[in-house]
Amino acid sequence: MNPQVVFVLGGPGAGKHTQCSNITKHYNYTHLSAGELLREERRRTDSEFSQIIDRCFKRGEFAPVEITITLLRRAMEETMKTDENKFRFLIDGFPPNEDNLQGWMKVMDKADVKFVLFFDCSTEVCIHRCLERGKSGGRDDDNKESLERRIQTYLQSTRPIIDQYEKQGKVRRIDTSRSTDEVFTQVKSVFDREG
Repeated sequence: MNPQVVFVLGGPGAGKHTQCSNITKHYNYTHLSAGELLREERRRTDSEFSQIIDRCFKRGEFAPVEITITLLRRAMEETMKTDENKFRFLIDGFPPNEDNLQGWMKVMDKADVKFVLFFDCSTEVCIHRCLERGKSGGRDDDNKESLERRIQTYLQSTRPIIDQYEKQGKVRRIDTSRSTDEVFTQVKSVFDREG
């Protein structure tokens, strides 16, 4: 069975991780976070990629396409190998830019991208959420300086990807400025309709 994929995109703090966790509890999807896979790889002392990823993160840049796709492909293959019924994936934070999209299409052309779940949230709400998350020990890059770079990168690189998929009729827009429960109600209506 070829993998079925839903890309989950939105700005930093838009609620991607929270809602993906909710989706996996109610629907038969495996959640993969491109960012989390990269952060895990960065921490591995035996990784050939850790120093490259570390350099990119410190500069506020994307990790090389080849590394990100390798980690995603490996995670998907391992999941499908352990359970043949696990072929549906939520991939959050991916593709973050045109290079990653092209790399995905080249390497993962057998995967069926069902749709893009776009968590639409104002920059102000995203910043507030990330700074609050940073206070409670969230991500190590939840600080004002890094956050401003991440938001600029999102606006310049990821929004055009969302626009491309929108032209193909593949974007399902969710207003994530609301409460977690209200957002999940919107998400459920999409998954109940689309599977």
